[in-house]
Amino acid sequence: MDNEMTLSFVALSENESLARMAITSFVAQLDPTIDELSEFKTIVSEAVSNAIIHGYDEDGKGLVTVHAVREGDIISVAVKDNGKGIFDVKKAMEPLFTSKAEMERSGMGFTIMESFADNLQVESEPNVGTVVTFSKKFYSVKMPQIS
Repeated sequence: MDNEMTLSFVALSENESLARMAITSFVAQLDPTIDELSEFKTIVSEAVSNAIIHGYDEDGKGLVTVHAVREGDIISVAVKDNGKGIFDVKKAMEPLFTSKAEMERSGMGFTIMESFADNLQVESEPNVGTVVTFSKKFYSVKMPQIS
């Protein structure tokens, strides 16, 4: 492990931007491209939003934890909640599936995360919580040295 961070915050939608900003600063060490950074922030946003909205119903009481580890050019992240959990992970990961249709949720969160991450795992237990773990390799573009 080259570096590590952990951030915990109350399950409020406004804290999703806090998670994005923290992970952006953490990933910046690798000098990512704009596309890589955008994709990674999107994965974090989706995972954190799911924890807040689906795990805790935006109760403002539960905690969401984002834990990131950098090993070389790979960043691995775990987003954890101790909320309601997912009763059928396989079903929840299907495109267009949503348990919050009344909120006009598109049901594409896991699909988006899978498309941008190199690896994505979802572990959940009803009434215990959910952990979404993902990783991505970064191919930094260094500017040539001017002599």
